[in-house]
Amino acid sequence: MQIGFIGLGKMGGNMVRRLTKAGHQCHIYSDDPAERAALAAETGAVAADRLAALVAGMEVPRTLWLMVPAGKITQGVIDDLVPLLAPGDSVVDGGNSYFKDSVARAQVLAKKGLSFIDCGTSGGLYGLERGYSLMIGGDDAAVARNAPIFASLAPGIALAPRTPARENGPIAPGEEGWLHCGPPGSGHYVKMIHNGIEYGMMQAFAEGFALFASASADTVPEQYRYRLDLAAIAEVWRRGSVVSSWLLDLGADALAENPDLSAYSPRVADSGEGRWTVIAGVEQGVSVPVIAASLFERFSSHDDAAIDARMLSALRAKFGGHKGVPAANSSKG
Repeated sequence: MQIGFIGLGKMGGNMVRRLTKAGHQCHIYSDDPAERAALAAETGAVAADRLAALVAGMEVPRTLWLMVPAGKITQGVIDDLVPLLAPGDSVVDGGNSYFKDSVARAQVLAKKGLSFIDCGTSGGLYGLERGYSLMIGGDDAAVARNAPIFASLAPGIALAPRTPARENGPIAPGEEGWLHCGPPGSGHYVKMIHNGIEYGMMQAFAEGFALFASASADTVPEQYRYRLDLAAIAEVWRRGSVVSSWLLDLGADALAENPDLSAYSPRVADSGEGRWTVIAGVEQGVSVPVIAASLFERFSSHDDAAIDARMLSALRAKFGGHKGVPAANSSKG
């Protein structure tokens, strides 16, 4: 199948590589001439030097897949692209766009006879080999027409053992690694919640390993102090443990390479999906305390001035004369 790809970064480039290996004909565009030329030389994809040339070089009905940063950049590409398209063409947003934006974009494009497909994409840097988990929203006809693309990008059923209750039955939706979740917006909604859950899971691992690292501190009674090998704990948990997971695999790799994690910043970024998940919880009246706390912990990691903690110490000192806790590296006197 023929597909146009816009945005050839770490994920976009690897998606083109995976699709060309599966026999699809990719037409590609990015703002960086060297980037698109190199990928075209590597994969045999057809590179275009502008959006108009990309669209003109494809057969109708066309599918254009966007793999660009969410927000203004995505909207700008759509605004530039839509006038070049014809009724029956499809635009796929494979980035982490806000699901409400995707609903609005689908409504605008539908008036022009165009289909908008929102595709939540998980797999990161490993998607080229493992495949991408795809959560898709859009009208039935457009999703069905592009099913060969989704099937080639997805991991396939063999990546994970079948759920025991399904072992002897037909292949169920989602088992092949891609799922048509529902109408426009639903794909990005499911991916948003996926990322919110991811925030909570990562925070739980972070807190657990922080406890291991502090188990030898002087503040711990001597008989309860343990000098633990964090990398070894990660390894034993990877084998047979209830908390074994791909996230733990990645954490074990990081600890093996850099046991004290000093190569990594303590300031943790958030890319938006955690915030949107908490907002959805408020709007839907659903309690999401774990996801909310993990999001707020990321905010706290940015506060080098620690005004909140200093304010707490100030209030305790004012009302009760309480002293703060000395810094970990301060001398005892």
